Amino acid sequence: MGSSEDSQPPIYVTRPQLPPLAEFLPMLEEVWNSRHLTNGGPFHVRFEQALCEYLDVPHICLFANATLALVTALQALRITGEVITTPYSFVATSHALLWNGIKPVFVDVDGRTMNLDPERIEAAITPQTTAIMPVHCYGQPCDVAAIERIADTYNLRVIYDAAHAFGVRTPAGSILNHGDLSVISFHATKVFNTFEGGAIVCKDLKTKQRIDHLKNFGFVDEVTVVAPGINGKMSEFNAALGLLQLQHVGSALAARQRIAQRYLAAIAEVEGLSPVLPEAGEGHNNGYFPIRVLPAYPLSRDALYERLGQAGIHTRRYFYPLISSFPMYRGLPSAAPALLPHAELAAQQVLCLPIYPDLSEADQLRVIEVLRQPAGE
Repeated sequence: MGSSEDSQPPIYVTRPQLPPLAEFLPMLEEVWNSRHLTNGGPFHVRFEQALCEYLDVPHICLFANATLALVTALQALRITGEVITTPYSFVATSHALLWNGIKPVFVDVDGRTMNLDPERIEAAITPQTTAIMPVHCYGQPCDVAAIERIADTYNLRVIYDAAHAFGVRTPAGSILNHGDLSVISFHATKVFNTFEGGAIVCKDLKTKQRIDHLKNFGFVDEVTVVAPGINGKMSEFNAALGLLQLQHVGSALAARQRIAQRYLAAIAEVEGLSPVLPEAGEGHNNGYFPIRVLPAYPLSRDALYERLGQAGIHTRRYFYPLISSFPMYRGLPSAAPALLPHAELAAQQVLCLPIYPDLSEADQLRVIEVLRQPAGE
């Protein structure tokens, strides 16, 4: 590629999907003229209804972001003591536990899926364990049947961090219908975004009402407070944006699938690179395209990361470092690296390549060429 790299525009691991401005301006004007900017306004109500229909879930509670949704989900189920979770995730997963005074207990992931290994979950249960918080890593469904069997056997709650799993389906239906609660993210970098936002998926109206109280300071009405809630509400602006984004999410998912399929075909020809997600078809959302950089490849993962950066291609090492290695967690007995061999290896090998709906075929070829010729021959 030579010196021409310096003149090439940068390629990022993701870019926010934006709706046509001409379509958004009338909705923004409607919010503006209504003077109803937050506190469960008409766009908020319409967006919840539209999401329930699109995602095929019974109830949704909208939030300003997914981290507040995680914190509130734990409050809603009155989780205490210890919660079994993954070290291989974005740090918000475990931070939500600490914010609730809950002790995270890390267990290793399955070396293929990067999701919690059910066999290791059962071995980590103690009398203090009250719940399991798995992550559908990269949108790949956890072994929900095995996790449900464990939870039922030991009378544990299950809260899925489903930040990556918008629209993901299995033959049984939406992955978001599993567990007691599922939390999804609408952050700007996600498959579906409201710039900032998130939601909790729940199964019954009573739970939805409790969550709605908790996200609004615990208010039931103007003079009645029933819980020590927080301010987690989604604004009308973000809800209006979400309604518009729903109209375009089908084309965005189709574009992501095409990009993922091109990557899969190209990487199959490169020795030492292996896709973490072997398929890009029905039921997947292709929110990420993670690869493993194996010893047979001429560069280490970190060296490839630097090489791509030099070519103006900005990838991400999701997830490095492990959550369990950060100062507030590494003193926990369950954070010992020897107990987390698959997660440790993934943190050293996985690299997420650029994938977003408007990534051009020419730009994707730039990425692929560096993977094929990392030394720039």
